[in-house]
Amino acid sequence: MRTVPIIACAVLLGGCNFKAVPDPTLSARDTAFMALVPQAEDDPRYGRWLVSDPTKEPPGTVVVETKERLLYLVLPDGKAMSYGVTVGDEAYGWSGRATVARKAEWPSWHPPAEMIRRWPHVHAMEGGPANPLGARALYLSEGGRDTLYRIHGTNEPEKIGQAASSGCIRMRNIDVVDLFNRVPVGATVIVR
Repeated sequence: MRTVPIIACAVLLGGCNFKAVPDPTLSARDTAFMALVPQAEDDPRYGRWLVSDPTKEPPGTVVVETKERLLYLVLPDGKAMSYGVTVGDEAYGWSGRATVARKAEWPSWHPPAEMIRRWPHVHAMEGGPANPLGARALYLSEGGRDTLYRIHGTNEPEKIGQAASSGCIRMRNIDVVDLFNRVPVGATVIVR
């Protein structure tokens, strides 16, 4: 009787067009810092996969589908990398078109004044495992001006797949390292 669910899963997954992708190579600092970040059970829906491109955008474009809680990096030949993300809570979400203005490894965090007014306990901090920006950050600009929104890692991996941030796009640290390695400064980012 146990074979029925196994066969059903095989049939359902047989039509999917996705493939797991190996983890990126990490530095000694990455390995040490990531070991200090709380771990969360991974939901396969929000894993890192090579998929058929659902966005129809040009290769090199980053597309965040906020309702799906997925980020896609469009690749050549009709493929895309898919990553699970945490998106902005409805009151703080952002959508639009931006450019990756700069990138940083284990960035320091300087919360904007409006965030400090909302949550007086937050404060600036240097990069590291306790920092909410996590392992990497891609800083987004619109028309040459900082949007104050980022695509970054997280020290709350249990929130991947939720609308729980103050507007930024959060990724598992291992996934943001992978994205950081693939996306150049100047890349287009579409959040919809």
